[in-house]
Amino acid sequence: MFSSKFNWKLKPNLAKTDQVDKLSSELGITPLVAQLLINRGYTNEDEIRHFLSPDTSDLLEPFLLHDMEKTITRIQKAIENGEQITIYGDYDADGLTSTSILYETLLEIGANVNYYIPNRFKDGYGPNVNAFKKIIANGTSLIVTVDNGVSGFEAIEKANELNCDVIVTDHHELPKQLPNAYAIVHAELSPDYPFKYLSGAGIAFKVATALNDEIPQEQLDLAAIGTVADLVSLTGENRALVQFGLNVIHLTERPGLKSLIKRAKIKLDNVSEEDIGFKIAPELNAIGRMGDANPGVELLTTTDEVAADKLAKITEKKNEQRKELVTQIMSQAEIQVQNTTNQNRKTLLIVGKDWNAGALGIVASRIKDKYNKPTIVLTEDSEGKFAKGSGRSIEGFDLFKSLSTEQELMTAFGGHEMAIGMTIPVANLAKIAAVFENAADKQKLAFDKKPTLLINYQISADDITSELYDDINVLSPFGRDNEKPEFSIKPNSLSDVKAIGQDKNHLKFSLLGNRQKIAAIDFGIGNQLQEINYLSNNLKVAGTLSKNEFRGRTSLQIMVDDLAIDGRIIEDRRTSKLVQPMFSEIGTYVFFNPANKEKLEKYLGNDSQAILASQVTENSHYEKVFVVDCPKKITDLKKMLENIDTELLILYLYKKNVIKKIGMPTRAQYAKLFKFIQLRPEVMLRKQLDKISHTLKINKNMLVFMFQVFDELGFVEIKNGVMKKVLNPLHQDLNSAQIYQKRQQELEIEKQLLDLSHDEFIKLIQNINDK
Repeated sequence: MFSSKFNWKLKPNLAKTDQVDKLSSELGITPLVAQLLINRGYTNEDEIRHFLSPDTSDLLEPFLLHDMEKTITRIQKAIENGEQITIYGDYDADGLTSTSILYETLLEIGANVNYYIPNRFKDGYGPNVNAFKKIIANGTSLIVTVDNGVSGFEAIEKANELNCDVIVTDHHELPKQLPNAYAIVHAELSPDYPFKYLSGAGIAFKVATALNDEIPQEQLDLAAIGTVADLVSLTGENRALVQFGLNVIHLTERPGLKSLIKRAKIKLDNVSEEDIGFKIAPELNAIGRMGDANPGVELLTTTDEVAADKLAKITEKKNEQRKELVTQIMSQAEIQVQNTTNQNRKTLLIVGKDWNAGALGIVASRIKDKYNKPTIVLTEDSEGKFAKGSGRSIEGFDLFKSLSTEQELMTAFGGHEMAIGMTIPVANLAKIAAVFENAADKQKLAFDKKPTLLINYQISADDITSELYDDINVLSPFGRDNEKPEFSIKPNSLSDVKAIGQDKNHLKFSLLGNRQKIAAIDFGIGNQLQEINYLSNNLKVAGTLSKNEFRGRTSLQIMVDDLAIDGRIIEDRRTSKLVQPMFSEIGTYVFFNPANKEKLEKYLGNDSQAILASQVTENSHYEKVFVVDCPKKITDLKKMLENIDTELLILYLYKKNVIKKIGMPTRAQYAKLFKFIQLRPEVMLRKQLDKISHTLKINKNMLVFMFQVFDELGFVEIKNGVMKKVLNPLHQDLNSAQIYQKRQQELEIEKQLLDLSHDEFIKLIQNINDK
């Protein structure tokens, strides 16, 4: 049975009407924006002004950061003395932008500087002893780490032994023991620095600001890309950095960035945080995932347009290769996920051989999302001695904390609450798996608990307008801690449901309202196409509002986060024939006609029951209900449906004699028959009915009905199959006959229930349910 991925929870509205009105009036924002801001904790007018329109005062004083003064003094001394400075970066988008920011800054102020991006496969994450030895052997006397280093105890000790100072600039989780570095610039070590959530690029930008003694405008684009890519909190100073960066990206003089944007089919003058997160950052991340990431810094810092275009092309190709690798590894990893042992675990430790280590973080993230379990995915080296890879966590589970106490079992370990990187001897895998699972118990991780999806507003498909989009977009850039507003939408139905994408992995459909339909796209559920189609009238949608540009046309679109069954599932199985297999499903079979019940209940299994509609009392609960036959009046059906409580309603609505094709006799037909009777005072109906039907050109069944009407009204007398004309009968209207009224009633119920199209029928039953 179809099930939602999340538990939907409507976020409480904390905003009072007078508060909303005041902020709306004084700040010139709509009540919707004011309400959202209040619900997100923003109530101070000045704070809201800075949130909506950051200025340079939102970029904090860099010298409030721990060891910043010491860092700047040491770098300036190295420049004065002509020392070789090496920036030791990282191979992801945050690391590449961090490296580029500091590299460009040091070049511009006359430093003798180069950079080293560790190879994910040879060096691993963070400071590496052999890499440091090689760098120092080549003449470096000052190493500055960016986006790493706070856990590089051993490598920094080696650098100290070799008389090379190491300055650490990092933002990752602090270990219990800090390395013996010359200086460590880290927000968490800075009690006077009010904002703790800078990315690696953000920290590098603060160092660049301190070195320049002013905001380096030309590095804002890189700071924005690194900040968005690293999924840090998009509040406070980060919000300002990203807003400023987005404002200047369209003016960027970086040919590499321009080429990257062009190849991603993004408009340079309209780059958004979503473009960075879903297009630019994955391209940059792919460089390090597939091998040497040093070309990533070259791509971002080169001034050569030809070289830039060539590097962007290579980057794009590597990203395509990365996608293929992820698909291959994912299929192999899922085989392990689905074995009995892992199905019973709260955590997943998946280990493969000869998997590309650069793709493991993505695979871990996808498995985590699909199975809602903290997941670590590792690959063994060719000798089977070490396994390295990445982990990703779920809401409510601190992944870094779960393993940080067992670092003696690992050769490398780092990260934060939601993501880690690690290298471990294969011999210790079982111990780590046990520690990982025990941590789930210690942190009281619920085994099958769905993650929570917070809903900001419940709306209809007709409420989705350009004005609504413009309102919520005032709060952009969106990201962690400033998410796009989440809407729960109840459409009349879903239509045009189709699988899209190269592997048909995604679904595209429309949400139908009373006045409009809105496009929607849901990634990763293409395999549920048939089920979504089946439930198309019974689903509600959770998602965010975006714009889609296609062939010069812009339209609104819902990016779907989840689908959920809404209310009673109604299944249209109307039939003109009942056969035994139709009674094989377990359920409650409801009959309007007692004769039908008596005749058919013998076909029901032991776990099913048959009841009359008249037996359904208010709030009668049944798991699955089959409405077998047609009622005499639609009010009978309405009464039964209003009383019954069921999750699944299946309607056969069988009617033995469907008369809609024959209909009611016309006045001309009655006149023909009346004239026929006047000329024949006695007729043997049993023998002559076929002949009379042929002579009068009236359907045989219709003719029988007409004789019955005449008989009831006393125009004729029929006994033992013989019709006799009645002399001087009373004048009566034909429609006064009960049999005539009964036939009209039958025609009306057929029109109301059996003549409707599928969509019309479902809507009718839904309306009855709603009432």
